[in-house]
Amino acid sequence: MFSEQTTAYAKTVLAKAGEAGLMVATAESCTGGLVAASLTEIAGSSSVVDRGFVTYSNHTKMQMLGVPEKVLADHCAVSEQKARAMATGAITNSDASVAVSITGIAGPGGGSAEKPVGLVHFAAARADGVVLHVERRFGDLGRDGVRQAALDQALQLLSDILDA
Repeated sequence: MFSEQTTAYAKTVLAKAGEAGLMVATAESCTGGLVAASLTEIAGSSSVVDRGFVTYSNHTKMQMLGVPEKVLADHCAVSEQKARAMATGAITNSDASVAVSITGIAGPGGGSAEKPVGLVHFAAARADGVVLHVERRFGDLGRDGVRQAALDQALQLLSDILDA
């Protein structure tokens, strides 16, 4: 179902989280649950994966993750602030100690000069308050290409926060 590279990233995340005794949550927008699916594709993932939030609308981000309305109003749909709020909200609203979030513009429409198709913000958070952020401008790779690139980046960031 997933590429060999994606599966390798997912296995690394599961191994690191398992060794540390940590549960993982995902908070996804433009990837629509692909990160959670890539992790749960692997047998034994239930000992590490707590849950995945697919929060496509802003209302759902507020309702399920507790993203403050002010963050959405002040920083729009695709921003570092929103990604950080989604990741920390996933920890607050789950039994996980580590979470990753993704918010971006997969296309084909929805982009602008300031926020083009392919712009994706990621955040990974730990329960101890450490948060990492990555912004990627993948370009217009097509919807599937942006989502695949975002999936792999999210898994890499999740691996990084498990090392931090």
